[in-house]
Amino acid sequence: MKTTRTPTFRSLAVRNFRLFAAGQLVSVAGTWMMVVSQDWLVLELTGDSATALGTLTALQFTPMLILTLYGGRLADRYDKRLLLTLANLVSGALALALAVLVLADAVQLWHLYLFALGLGTVNAFEVPARMSFVGELVGPELLPNASALSAAYFNTARVAGPALAGLLISASGTGPVMVLNAVSHLATVAALRMIRPGELIRSRPAGRASGVRDGLRYVRTRPDLVAVLGLLAVVGLLGFNFQLTLPLLAKTVLAADATAFGLLTTAFAAGSLLAAFASTARRGRPTARTVAGSALAFGVAETAAGWAPDYASAAVLLALTGFAGIYFAQAANHRVQLGSAPHYRGRVLALYTLILQGLTPLGALLVGWLSARHGARAGLWVGGTASATAALAALLGRPRRRGRPSPTTGGTGPHRRIRRKAPT
Repeated sequence: MKTTRTPTFRSLAVRNFRLFAAGQLVSVAGTWMMVVSQDWLVLELTGDSATALGTLTALQFTPMLILTLYGGRLADRYDKRLLLTLANLVSGALALALAVLVLADAVQLWHLYLFALGLGTVNAFEVPARMSFVGELVGPELLPNASALSAAYFNTARVAGPALAGLLISASGTGPVMVLNAVSHLATVAALRMIRPGELIRSRPAGRASGVRDGLRYVRTRPDLVAVLGLLAVVGLLGFNFQLTLPLLAKTVLAADATAFGLLTTAFAAGSLLAAFASTARRGRPTARTVAGSALAFGVAETAAGWAPDYASAAVLLALTGFAGIYFAQAANHRVQLGSAPHYRGRVLALYTLILQGLTPLGALLVGWLSARHGARAGLWVGGTASATAALAALLGRPRRRGRPSPTTGGTGPHRRIRRKAPT
């Protein structure tokens, strides 16, 4: 394919990554359809309760807080392809069970809470395995491009999924949307089973460094990683609560219906998609200034979105917020991932995931409380202001010493190439 030779799409020259990306595109689209439908259903069942929506978000992400580091340990020790296959099968089964309850008109709020908790548990194991698996698919040279393309297909699905979900919910309700999500997980399972294990690029086991505490000790010796993760903690806790703030803004402030809500989410995702493609040009490890600067831009954009006077301006400002947010997340991901030794990468990325998503339960409860007392805009104002403040502190602060070299350019971690297929 001609496109696989361009700088933007060069990772798609690797057959295993092409398969994985195709399966993920379908599955993630189904997941975002599910997010829109479950959030809308919660608001319908509770009379637009911000507290109920915050509780749902908290339950979905609480397992990330408890189990993600253990999930990273499993990703470093066991076959990531098998772990991802099992995780997608379980996620599909959970989605199908909830769909049956909705179609039977028997769903209650506690069913949605239970589903969110179960899905969060699966994600605690799936996310670190998926993120570290990308490196095995393409190798260190193509990792920044492949990681950015992963964000691109994620946000492509994030654009298509909510828009389609809004139309389907308006036409036939939330049940059919949940059925489609359940079926979509089979695309990832099929892609994973078609991957050729002999072409994966794997690191050797790290000897005694096999526990969670070993990974935490490793991170503590790396001030460059600690600085990024600290900034990520503030943004993840207060800034990245869009699963809560967007439906509240759409329904309680802008008086949008399900279709308009889906399009508002699509605008946010469209900005995220552009940022993901912008990140594909990155060939090396981003600087600390790039990470902090993008976090500052995100904080300013989110604060401005909270002041949007109407639907059109909200869509534009949310698109800018989505762009800055994904650009920051990608820069932080690349700085962490390319700065970690291969045999610690699963645990380091698990810590990254824990901070980015595991803190969401606490943030969701706080933002939900603020939104219930002061309106939906308050959540955006607080998240944006806190993110911008933390970014300014990072830009003005001076690191005491440099971090170690990236393992992709001379680090000490053992790394073994089993086989690499030449680009076609």
